[in-house]
Amino acid sequence: MLQDRYGLDLSTASDAARDAYVEGCELALTLYPGAVAAFDRANAADPDFALAHAGRARALQLTSDIGAARAAIAAAQALAASTTERERSHVAMLGLLIEGKPVEALEAVRAHVGAWPRDALVVSTAANQNGLIGTSSKATRVQDLLDFLGALAPHYGDDWWFNGHYAMALSELGHLKTALPLIERSIADNPRNAMAAHALAHFHYENADADAAIAFLRGWLPQYPRDGGMYGHLHWHLAVFYLQQGAVEDGFRLFTHAFAAKDYRGPPMVKLLDAASYLWRSELAGHKRDQGRWQQVITYARQGFGRPGMPFVDWHVALTGAVDGEGAGIWMRALDGLVDDGRYPAGETVPCVARAFAAFERGDYTQAITEIETMFAERDRLCGSRAQIDLVEFTLLKAYLEAGRLDDAQRLLSTRRPGPSTIPVAGLEAVRPH
Repeated sequence: MLQDRYGLDLSTASDAARDAYVEGCELALTLYPGAVAAFDRANAADPDFALAHAGRARALQLTSDIGAARAAIAAAQALAASTTERERSHVAMLGLLIEGKPVEALEAVRAHVGAWPRDALVVSTAANQNGLIGTSSKATRVQDLLDFLGALAPHYGDDWWFNGHYAMALSELGHLKTALPLIERSIADNPRNAMAAHALAHFHYENADADAAIAFLRGWLPQYPRDGGMYGHLHWHLAVFYLQQGAVEDGFRLFTHAFAAKDYRGPPMVKLLDAASYLWRSELAGHKRDQGRWQQVITYARQGFGRPGMPFVDWHVALTGAVDGEGAGIWMRALDGLVDDGRYPAGETVPCVARAFAAFERGDYTQAITEIETMFAERDRLCGSRAQIDLVEFTLLKAYLEAGRLDDAQRLLSTRRPGPSTIPVAGLEAVRPH
């Protein structure tokens, strides 16, 4: 029986279908363009190959083409009955994911990898900060992700794909010395691996080494296709490092041409997250507001994210609502309704931070401080990486400074995790030793 790269049996007798399927999986796992086309070639070689249809569904979902993803997973489900137990479970799990049932999908992932731990395409749905564990809004989600990958590590050995994800999870919890060799081996074994490049960007952020990050990203990104799934986000990382060095205009050039570009080709939610957060960060760092850029992001948020429901997206929508004001009340009432009904996974954390952003925007720093302090201990429930959630901490720090609460600002700085010491917040000289 033919097998995939991880030694798992495949229900196809076609070498061409197998080869195209393996190629599609690798492209999907590295977030390189071309995965859909590769799965199409697998389907052409063997129309009854259920996993090729399922892989195509996952690749389409990663590009946010949910309608086409649903059609592809339906084709896989229609063929799965005549396949193996592993393939039926694989297709069923992806079906739950694409149907928008994250809780059930994660349960299915855990059950599936218990039996087939080397089924990387299934593992990948929960293997990073934007996956099913990372967006669960559980207060323990960061440790849960590391535990999930740590249990799988013996099954993967020195695999380039797994090393990139495992290193990222290690880095997020401060295990930098363990993470770096895994990242370096992942990139050496597959230089095209965008997820390992992403892990290295986060490593340098946590290690407070903007120079190394800029040098790496400027060297790696020119070879990465513009329609790669991480193209915009990796340019956002580069912009954040520029901001740390005071080069905000270099960051704004990337805003215009990469992570907030009109021809942006990555996931729409990532464009929103990156664009809104960079504008807010730049202002915390003391740079003048660009209302035109904000209006561009506000319009984008209104058109694509008019209803709350995904915490990671919602707290970034809240940034646009704070700046815009108009219509924000309707959105907040819908958010509060979800919380009141017990249908919001992040509980009160997002409403608190949304009110904090709005209060900060109107200069009510006392309320902004109160709202953030209320949710601060559970800020991991907002979802996102440490680097992304730092935006909330930076807002609290700036509010302390604006309110003249310098002792509180100093306390916040002294209790901050030690790695990422570069904080682009204007006015810190008032509380840092000279």
